[in-house]
Amino acid sequence: MKNIADKKGVDLLLVDSGDLHDGTGLSDGFPVGQIDGQESNKFFFDVPYDVLAIGNHELYQYPITLDMHQNFAPRWNGRYLSSNVNITYTDKNGRLVNTPVGDRFVKFRTKHKRKVTAFGVLFDFTGNAANTTVQTVSAMVNETWFKDAIKEEPDLFLLVGHMPVQKDNWPLVFNAIRDVHPTTPIFIFGGHTHIRDCVQLDSRSMSLESGRYMETIGWMSAKLPKAANSSAPLSITRRYLDPNRNTYTYHTQTERFDTAKGKNTTAGINALAKAWNLTQVYGTAPQDYYLSRTPYPSNSSVLTLLVNEVIPKALAIGNPSRASIPSTVIVNSGSQRFDLYAGPFTRNDQFIVSPFNDAFLYFQVPASVAKDVLDKLNQRGAHKRRDTEDLHAYARGDVDHRFNAWMRDQYERIYHERATTNLTLGYVTTDSCPGVGDDTLHSPIPYYDAPGYIASPLPSGISDDTLVDLVFLDFFESDVLQIVNDLSIGSPIPYYDAPGYIASPLPSGISDDTLVDLVFLDFFESDVLQIVNDLSIGTGKTYSTSDVQQYGSGDLLTNTIYGIFATADWN
Repeated sequence: MKNIADKKGVDLLLVDSGDLHDGTGLSDGFPVGQIDGQESNKFFFDVPYDVLAIGNHELYQYPITLDMHQNFAPRWNGRYLSSNVNITYTDKNGRLVNTPVGDRFVKFRTKHKRKVTAFGVLFDFTGNAANTTVQTVSAMVNETWFKDAIKEEPDLFLLVGHMPVQKDNWPLVFNAIRDVHPTTPIFIFGGHTHIRDCVQLDSRSMSLESGRYMETIGWMSAKLPKAANSSAPLSITRRYLDPNRNTYTYHTQTERFDTAKGKNTTAGINALAKAWNLTQVYGTAPQDYYLSRTPYPSNSSVLTLLVNEVIPKALAIGNPSRASIPSTVIVNSGSQRFDLYAGPFTRNDQFIVSPFNDAFLYFQVPASVAKDVLDKLNQRGAHKRRDTEDLHAYARGDVDHRFNAWMRDQYERIYHERATTNLTLGYVTTDSCPGVGDDTLHSPIPYYDAPGYIASPLPSGISDDTLVDLVFLDFFESDVLQIVNDLSIGSPIPYYDAPGYIASPLPSGISDDTLVDLVFLDFFESDVLQIVNDLSIGTGKTYSTSDVQQYGSGDLLTNTIYGIFATADWN
């Protein structure tokens, strides 16, 4: 593409808007002693990016952020940008250093001599690890360095960042530049909320957000005027490309799309997958299971598969000494990230479907308490309120509300229009920019809401006073404790001293080996602890973290249970 642009005498800039970690075995399947993404990041070094920006997934774990600062950012010679993100570390002389993870901004000239001033901005993220700092966007635009950086007028401002193009703070950056340069072209490439979206803040700008994962490549094309003082509306178009070979060959007008560098990248990916045993087949999935394309519960729902089959089987194998004890297992539906397809189910597939390494915890409670915890969690959970976004959750990195609303709107809009086509399933985008954005037309993917929390059912026929194992993830441990305490008020047996619960340590040996678990534990703590306390009213019972134990060994995690299940049942 760069060569084609050269032949046409135009500039082609390639940008990345953040999040290079989590969700595939190539990043998450690393051996003990390595760092998430350390090897997979190396494949990006062969991609001719002009600007890259940091994402929130580079900030959940301090070792990842440090690796990005020390080993990733330097390879880009000032083009990896973190305008409002810093890291604090101890240098080789023992001094404490606070510095941007990458660079704050960069100025460069394109091949055709256009002057570019670029920034890489992260949304107001609050879920970052200790010793990393995310400055608010409103504070960043008032910094002296920012004002100095925008004084000189370039041919265009390039704003790249992990922040959605609508309902967030890009207008703050845009307006700060417009106050100095009223007509200079501004091109914004956002991200984070996983949707396809476009908006024009004025006639000489465009803001584009290009979906999630590697499902969309965003294309923006602009004709820049030769006159430096022009104020006429720009001719700008955008396109959302489905990333597949047909798309690439069609737009490049070539059948021989493979390059030597591309073949080397493919070989490197295959070699890494082999070295990390990502191609290991656990079993053969008998059918497709979908995360949101089919209702929950249903036979083709991955969430139904999880709570009805995977968890009961995996936990019984992982902790046989408690397999005969009645139990209910509660997980947050957000722990599952993708569909599971029929055919060989590999170690890499396991990371894609269930990437997080949360441990299972448990303690014993009466069945009368256990059976009400799930409903209380969902009543308190933000996911229950489909029309109201939890801004605190959004600040911690949760994008499910916006993405789910986008998917729901596509499906319901077309359904109500009774549109019937023979198109393949895919995204059907409606945005705020003129013309059709989707490069390939699709029928919308069916979408069904699911509760925020789901659970395996208690055995039938047990009495309310039967002690059962209440099993849950360390991700929302404190929430469960609060709910159970609420349900147990009035019991003569006290288990928990409520005033001290915030400072109570997690049990030793659980796999909260990343700052992500601690961060999200804080996020759910107030809701779930309050719920458990409410449910315990009248019983006199309270529970603390000292009553909680890990269910099974340290190898029994959310990103291993599918492999355990598939090995047992899909062979």
